[in-house]
Amino acid sequence: MNTGSPEDRRFEVLRAIVADYVNTQEPVGSKALVDRHNLGVSSATVRNDMAVLEEDGYITQPHTSAGRVPTDKGYRVFVDRLSEVKPLSTAERRAIQAFLDGAMDLDDVLRRSVRLLAQLTRQVAVVQYPTLTRSSVRHIEVVPITAARLMLVTITDTGRVEQRMVDLGDVISPDDVARVRSVLNSTLVGRRLSDASARVAELPEAAPTELRDIMIRVCTALIESLVEHPEERLLLGGTANLTRNVADFPNSLRNVLEALEEQVVVLKLLQAAHDQSTITVRIGEENEAEGMRSTSVVSIGYGSTAGTVLGGMGVVGPTRMDYPGTMAAVRAVAAYVGDILAGR
Repeated sequence: MNTGSPEDRRFEVLRAIVADYVNTQEPVGSKALVDRHNLGVSSATVRNDMAVLEEDGYITQPHTSAGRVPTDKGYRVFVDRLSEVKPLSTAERRAIQAFLDGAMDLDDVLRRSVRLLAQLTRQVAVVQYPTLTRSSVRHIEVVPITAARLMLVTITDTGRVEQRMVDLGDVISPDDVARVRSVLNSTLVGRRLSDASARVAELPEAAPTELRDIMIRVCTALIESLVEHPEERLLLGGTANLTRNVADFPNSLRNVLEALEEQVVVLKLLQAAHDQSTITVRIGEENEAEGMRSTSVVSIGYGSTAGTVLGGMGVVGPTRMDYPGTMAAVRAVAAYVGDILAGR
């Protein structure tokens, strides 16, 4: 759609059709538009505008009823021309803050975020764990469990905690535990996890002879905890929300649910969220995965004060969704999660 008076008027008609269809789930007729919206033109003009919108592929007639519904192309131009995402009310913002402020650790923050997003949008919420490749080592704790068994705790700057048990095959003294802890921290603190595993692999060679066997076992376990675990990278919430309006997924709800179970599919959707300021909206056929083509995905990156995107979060729902409200909720929750992880 180009700028100019007739095009702008047709966009207002399209916007009214989107609003009514999202609210009622019923195809929208010209009479209903004139009755419900102050479009400032006659019914004949609205009918003519609808004919042009249909010819251009922005709306379609689902069956023999007089009403029209938006197409993926229609939703796309509607989303692209949202001049600004509607802000959340003060009450909504307070509710988000109160809900997330009580979180105890990273896992709790992300679990609460998923639950909150699903409740706010009444869609499926998805949050990606901070990717380890973008995280740095904040501290490594070495805890003696028995005289011959240690627990390694790796804490990242994003608040992620990884634990590994190490059976040493030999008794270790408290002094040697302290030496191992000191070596690990002096070598790894502040390093990106992507670099850390290479440094860990070198440590046994540099260890004193009497500690070498212990260091080999410790470093082997540590490398395992530094390597990405794809199965731990996603949290989903509110999947049951999809079943509220089965009509939005004619013959395809099962395909959507199966696609959501595929971690790789969902991670790909979230990887479109490259930064913390831009919301990405993929509508219907724009989704690569066949099972997701009756859905829209609204996503954004969340991150640190330094501007690093730690992961993506968003919602998946039918193409008939409240885009302005959904986009506002996703942006607000992502901002609060970023603030919490930054310690603000």
